[in-house]
Amino acid sequence: MTAAATLLLDRISVRYGRSFAVREVSESVAPGEWVGLIGPNGAGKSSLLRAIAHLVAHDGVVSVAGEPTARLSRRRRAQLVAYVPQQPELPAGMTALDYALLGRTPHIGYFGVESDADRTVCLDVLDRLDLAALAHRTLSTLSGGELQRVVLARALAQDAPVLLLDEPTSALDLGRRVDALELVDELRRERGLTVLSAMHDLTLAAQFADRLILLSGGSIIAAGAPAEVLDEDVLGTCFGGRVRVIVDEDGDLLVVPQRTRARSGKVG
Repeated sequence: MTAAATLLLDRISVRYGRSFAVREVSESVAPGEWVGLIGPNGAGKSSLLRAIAHLVAHDGVVSVAGEPTARLSRRRRAQLVAYVPQQPELPAGMTALDYALLGRTPHIGYFGVESDADRTVCLDVLDRLDLAALAHRTLSTLSGGELQRVVLARALAQDAPVLLLDEPTSALDLGRRVDALELVDELRRERGLTVLSAMHDLTLAAQFADRLILLSGGSIIAAGAPAEVLDEDVLGTCFGGRVRVIVDEDGDLLVVPQRTRARSGKVG
């Protein structure tokens, strides 16, 4: 496995036509750190992740472990950066195990085939995602939540030091959502993974990420520890609604949306 690595972003910008989706974002994510990207729809979270993964044209420099990734081959970039998109391509006739094995492609020679060791890596990840019983099922037979876990398994099997997650648990119910994030956190600590994830659920973002970056209009509005970034006034302005930020008895932050209209009297 590749050693832990720093992810450095230097003035990253993404434009679609004349409009900026991301505007000169500069940040660094330390080896083993988990940074959460938060912000309203259209804030630039997905575009930033796609730029880092070299899936969209961008200005600025992305570096991993001191290597500017634009200078690297596609194969070498895949050895350094794994990416979980919101809407992955899922060949219906492929089994869950075969799909996870695609994550091993950067580690297999050009004319080679996957080894027993590659299969063991994938089966272990599937097992840890509670997918072992589904390893030989075709993707067309899996539920949305199962598919999302299979996509995560492929990325984890890639064994890259940097993991990019774009809303990795959006199709999962609450229990599965926490379980999947707990696994990412366990593997991050075991392997020293550097994690950058776009997260819709602000409460889960606060619980799992070491730091948060709040984007709005493609620019960084705030960055820092969850307690610093999750400010009621700032969130209300960015998301266009009222929220409460509550500290529970365990010290965890809970972000709760509030009604903007007064409640009417109870019926009955």
